[in-house]
Amino acid sequence: MKPVAFDYARPASIDAAIDLLGEEGLFCKALAGSQSLGPMLNLRLAQPDRLVDITSVPELTEVRASGDHIEIGACITHADIEDGRVPDPSNGLLPHVAGTIAYRAVRNRGTVGGSLAHADPAADWISILPLLGTDILIAGRNGARTVPAGDLMVSSFTTVLRPDELIRAIRMPKLSQDARWGVFKFAQKAGEYAHAIGGVLHDPERKRFRAVIGAIETAPIVLDDASEVFRGPFGPDLPGRMDRGAVLRLLDEQGVTDDYLRQLAPVALERAAKQACAA
Repeated sequence: MKPVAFDYARPASIDAAIDLLGEEGLFCKALAGSQSLGPMLNLRLAQPDRLVDITSVPELTEVRASGDHIEIGACITHADIEDGRVPDPSNGLLPHVAGTIAYRAVRNRGTVGGSLAHADPAADWISILPLLGTDILIAGRNGARTVPAGDLMVSSFTTVLRPDELIRAIRMPKLSQDARWGVFKFAQKAGEYAHAIGGVLHDPERKRFRAVIGAIETAPIVLDDASEVFRGPFGPDLPGRMDRGAVLRLLDEQGVTDDYLRQLAPVALERAAKQACAA
């Protein structure tokens, strides 16, 4: 099957892209790596009137480091992060996650901003970036705004982005040298989307102890204070202290009723905790 007919535009600036995306009476989609949108077009699951190719906008591939934060342009690819072409503020967490996304051919073209905007709950960045306390920098006709990564996704394939908005960059704090992290995802084979994701981050210098439960068919569960599911502060016995009942209650609050997910999610979080303790 092939896509329905659509117009194609390739703006050279963010303002021009926003004007094209927000034109009244047209359904427009931003095009970056096209690793998710491309198949949807071919299957006619997406039928836009216009594709706005944002890969020629220089600002979207810029990386800026300032103070305790780093900004990564939305069109930076997974491979850029995996291969270290982008400074790593995360003590290895970002390259690790990038290197487990799909296959190398996908990572060569797929972008961070595109993955976030697509908001597939089984994708990696939509779960992992909130763990780091990342902010999403959004540009639109009404000006710029900033949204915490954990608040970007509303539900499966749905975000807070308005039709005339696009993700400009992600801004994340730098971790201290003593920070520890663990990330675990269930996938039946390499390159497959996750069936459950668990993440744990402890940064004592910045007093952060966070956890995330993702790939649960809706927005990830982000815990700014992970002690509520681990019965206390970070320590070497962390995995054994995990409160499975608390995890299941969080899944209940998120409306997750699938028995398979309810079995996998606590295990993914426990294994992430083990990895963080072993770091």
